[in-house]
Amino acid sequence: MRADAKKNYDQLLAAARDVVTEQGADASLRDIARKAGVGLGTLYRHFVTREGLLETLLRTRFDELKAAAGELERSSAPDGALVSWLRDLVACANDYRGVIASMVAAIEDEDSALHESCVTMKAAGTRLLTRAQQQGLARSDIDGTDLFALVGALAWVGDQPALAPRADHLFDVIAGSVLTDRSSTPAR
Repeated sequence: MRADAKKNYDQLLAAARDVVTEQGADASLRDIARKAGVGLGTLYRHFVTREGLLETLLRTRFDELKAAAGELERSSAPDGALVSWLRDLVACANDYRGVIASMVAAIEDEDSALHESCVTMKAAGTRLLTRAQQQGLARSDIDGTDLFALVGALAWVGDQPALAPRADHLFDVIAGSVLTDRSSTPAR
């Protein structure tokens, strides 16, 4: 990539991070281009679709979540690892308001630019859940899809101004419902 194209690409990603954080997953592509100091055509040359831009933004964060799950799997108690990872995933979803709908759709759509990143990240969380279940520390009647749905619900709560102050409390309620014994693992 030429130096000027690389500069535009980096500016677009930085601007997209800011604008999507502020406006949510349906942020104006025109606002992103404007904030990056480039034309809309330049944005479309780098990112043909909104989903492609979101995938690029989220891929790094999902890769971090996947790596964190692996580290937690090796270094933490199964229940604590699961709760810590869930908290990080909910925080990621809240950083990019409205992205949960895109993530859920991408898991089902193999042609989606987000599909591989979402499936890999979800699988990492499922491994943490399975590990906790094998130790008798998490309910055995839920799976990774249920866990992902609960994260979606918590992200939605965080997106609602009237409910956002309750988000931490509701996270603790849900974490307490997923785990079978919360006496040894504080959620915070």
